[in-house]
Amino acid sequence: MSKTPKFNTVSGAYIYSLAILRLYDWWVLTISNRFAWQCPTKSVLLPFFQKYLRRSHLDIGVGTGYYLARSALPHDQEITLLDLNGNSLKMARDRISSLNPCLVREDILNPGNQLEGRMFDSISLFYLLHCLPGAMSEKMKATLDFLLHHLAPNGVIYGATILGEETNHNWLGSRLIGLYNKKGIFDNRHDSRVDLEAALRDRFLEVEVQVHGKVALFSARMPKRMFGT
Repeated sequence: MSKTPKFNTVSGAYIYSLAILRLYDWWVLTISNRFAWQCPTKSVLLPFFQKYLRRSHLDIGVGTGYYLARSALPHDQEITLLDLNGNSLKMARDRISSLNPCLVREDILNPGNQLEGRMFDSISLFYLLHCLPGAMSEKMKATLDFLLHHLAPNGVIYGATILGEETNHNWLGSRLIGLYNKKGIFDNRHDSRVDLEAALRDRFLEVEVQVHGKVALFSARMPKRMFGT
């Protein structure tokens, strides 16, 4: 008998058909980031992604592979792409095909054992958390409980997520938040910086969270369990 998933992650992933993904960079990374979430891609998110990118890297919730494709990666860069949506994996792989990335089709909240004990120097979660179902504390606990088994001792987990209604979204942002939450694409109405930071500090000794526009950018290092705290 198969195990019933604790989280229903289908709604947040199913929408990304190849047709939708062809519009993703324009609609999400250009229009929405600038005008709705007020966190520009090229001047804020891309540099933040590149800042923590290390040689052995796991990218979760890959979108179209934009951030990796726009980064100057050495020929020996080790990239693993993890996503529930096969279309996203294919598009991201094609954009960095010269690096022969490893593809893992996996549900981050209901994971199997496809990573098989592999460890990574850096793990990125860009625009993933606001698509995951559940309260921030719940989805962060499930996500980190899994990822801590795959983070190298000196590694870093980092990412960006769109915060909820507490950030007083503008007209466009409010309507997109309402629409996306209604359709199950987002589940972030109550996502807050406080809850995000608390979840990270519960597991890491070194945590940084900053808010740019309506987006929280975060990084975490030094897992407490490695230091017996």
